[in-house]
Amino acid sequence: MNIEDIDVRALTGPDLEAALDDVAQLRITVFRDWPYLYDGTLHYERQYLDTYRDNPGALLVGAFHDGRLVGASTSTLMEDHADAFAAPLRAIGLPITSILYGAESVLLPDYRGIGLGHRFIDLREAHARKMARTHVAFASVVRPDDHPAKPENARTNDAFWQGRGYQPLPDVLAHFSWRDLGDTAETEKALQFWMRAI
Repeated sequence: MNIEDIDVRALTGPDLEAALDDVAQLRITVFRDWPYLYDGTLHYERQYLDTYRDNPGALLVGAFHDGRLVGASTSTLMEDHADAFAAPLRAIGLPITSILYGAESVLLPDYRGIGLGHRFIDLREAHARKMARTHVAFASVVRPDDHPAKPENARTNDAFWQGRGYQPLPDVLAHFSWRDLGDTAETEKALQFWMRAI
């Protein structure tokens, strides 16, 4: 698989509308895996993705192979995202109106390692500049090393993020709840913030 075979584009208007259910299903599929272990529902995903529909500060990028959605990346102005994510940044004195929040980038396994992650970050950072933002941030779930669902071959994306200039903000965590696979109720998770100036 080569990146030249993949059509990566920002989705707006009718294109965004047409892709919403596929983006929702992609998020559910990818986030079932380690470390998110997310037991998502199409109903929740549709509500979440509605925030991107008519928001001029939001970015929804789709990666298509032969017309099939294989990856997606979302971003929004920090003040437009859930307050559970903005509050930790406010608490350390960061002006959230200077930050674009990279909510997620998800790719099906067969499409990883060919440069799509870089393409998503390039588009996210270009959007941040267009929105007059000086920083891009995201948050990554923190799981204990001895978690029973952790695969033996698990690896983080830390080296990739650091190679793109992102660094973790020490002790700056968001807390958000979702239901893990096999659980009957939501539980709160910690998510580590990463950020870079652009």
